[in-house]
Amino acid sequence: MTKMILRTSATIMLMASLSGSAPSVRPLNVVATTPDLAALARAIGGAAVDVKALAKPTEDPHFVDAKPSHIVTLNRADVLIEGGAELEVGWLPPLLESARNDKIAAGAPGRISASQGVTLLEVPSTLDRSMGDVHALGNPHFLIDPINVRLIVRQIADHLAQIDPANAGVFQANLQQFNATLDAKLADWQKQLAPYRGAKIVTYHKDFVYLAERFNLEVVETLEPKPGIAPSPAHLATVIATMKANKVRAILVQPFQNRKTAETVARQTDAVVLDIPQQPGAIPNTDTYFDLMDYIVHTLATAFGGAK
Repeated sequence: MTKMILRTSATIMLMASLSGSAPSVRPLNVVATTPDLAALARAIGGAAVDVKALAKPTEDPHFVDAKPSHIVTLNRADVLIEGGAELEVGWLPPLLESARNDKIAAGAPGRISASQGVTLLEVPSTLDRSMGDVHALGNPHFLIDPINVRLIVRQIADHLAQIDPANAGVFQANLQQFNATLDAKLADWQKQLAPYRGAKIVTYHKDFVYLAERFNLEVVETLEPKPGIAPSPAHLATVIATMKANKVRAILVQPFQNRKTAETVARQTDAVVLDIPQQPGAIPNTDTYFDLMDYIVHTLATAFGGAK
């Protein structure tokens, strides 16, 4: 009887193997604070990860609407990818405290801070409340620079491999493919914007400094007098005068910023308001990082070309 049971069990295991019905390991639950980080995690993790973003594509990453469902999501996470550099400091810590998940605690393999290794711009030498919403560690809007993204995807691949060694080869292959695509895309983006080297722009918030640095643009003013401070009539008058003096023809705004204010300034300066989101999915057909950057570069080149 024992031999018959063993023979039957072996037959069942063999049939399951041949039919492909053997149980599979579940994908890693990866949680990203923002959609751009989620898009990078999907590109590197592939089918081995299930990725969720806490912030919506059209939501200000500084002020995400924290929900009870976020606590549940974080509690079940194997990996958390945050921007860092105090981007999420106003809403993420309370969620993590309530989630009570050691897998994504600071210092754990499942905790990835994208800002690690990135050379941050605009690091203040002094800090006080009169400066507005200035981040002590530097400007946290660094994913808009493709060179910084190269550092971030390497981090993601390394951390995923630590947590899921069986799929380390998959993560490495996806990383290599991503970097190859990034090299080709970056060369194309630089070629598109090369004729407009030194082009002057105005932004609503200090959120495009990395883009300007990478593609040789110049941010001459922001509609906010200080980060996080609403524009005043006096400040907007200064912005308008500066734009006229420098012949600025483009104002960049994100979906959650006050477009009407930008339009008011644009009417008085013969400028155009450009909708330039920094999050994949904020507008149609920008679900990947490459799709988003294609849109941004094409929109800028078209605007600069028209102004010229």
